[in-house]
Amino acid sequence: MNPILTVTLNPTVDYSTTTDAVEPDRKLRSTSPDTDPGGGGINVSRAITILGGHSTAFVAVGGPMGDKLVHLLTDAGIGLAPFPAPGETRLSFSVHEKASGHQFRFVTPGPDWPLKSVNAALARISRAAPRGGLVVLSGSQPPGVPADFPARLAARIRRTGARLVLDTSGKPLHHLLKAATAPVYLLRMDGEEAEELAGRTLPSRKDSADFAQQLVEQRLAEMVIVARGADGSVLATSEGRWHAAAAKVEVVSKTGAGDSFVGAFVLALSRGEPPERALQKGAAAASSAVTTAATQLCRAAEVRHLTPLCTLSRV
Repeated sequence: MNPILTVTLNPTVDYSTTTDAVEPDRKLRSTSPDTDPGGGGINVSRAITILGGHSTAFVAVGGPMGDKLVHLLTDAGIGLAPFPAPGETRLSFSVHEKASGHQFRFVTPGPDWPLKSVNAALARISRAAPRGGLVVLSGSQPPGVPADFPARLAARIRRTGARLVLDTSGKPLHHLLKAATAPVYLLRMDGEEAEELAGRTLPSRKDSADFAQQLVEQRLAEMVIVARGADGSVLATSEGRWHAAAAKVEVVSKTGAGDSFVGAFVLALSRGEPPERALQKGAAAASSAVTTAATQLCRAAEVRHLTPLCTLSRV
């Protein structure tokens, strides 16, 4: 198994609770909160652990909330490579409203990063990157971290033989397309992000696959995945294009579905499975995650059950 390092620069401590109805100007009685470590890379590590794998989580932490996050990760059995953040670790709070079934999520921005912290993080991640392994950069970037951070990281870890898996959006994604100097190993985006990057709608699986293949041909990434929500995900490589269907399940919460997908996909790759098989397992993990509430992720037994139901086909 190839080693995996996940990177989370803007982690959270996630609190989630339930109340009967969300109304203004009232004291709303809620259930005792669940507390989980959160942030894209952390959730990928959590999913990998749930599915029986192992990863090390590079996490920027600071202040008392950062101490709490470290304890939560330790309790979850996740290997930790802490990095001193330039401020207090942020808090995320979600409320499930029984009356409507809606979920309300409140997310703070996190601390501002000066340039010296950005450069120090790049150097530390480069040293921590496993030779010949996978480095997963996922989640939002903190304020102050420049848009070229993923491209710079890709260039630096290539010297170690590590390969970058990137799940990002917005300015960093657009900068990566313009830079085209340090191709990543795997790039994942959702359908909305893909359409924004493409500058056009991608209504069909073929449209998504065509765009993903275009990015592969432009050498932006060796593999590109476009997630299509309830329609599953498409994958393009130099070897072919595949679609994995999403399993038909009852959706409780979409939170964590993408991170569960990435965790299952990367774990399968690290075990030497072909990309199309990893795509199928990722789809099963995402399908499992949407059946769980709040900040819960996929469940191992359910992923095994759903994998054959996430039918794989050529696009």
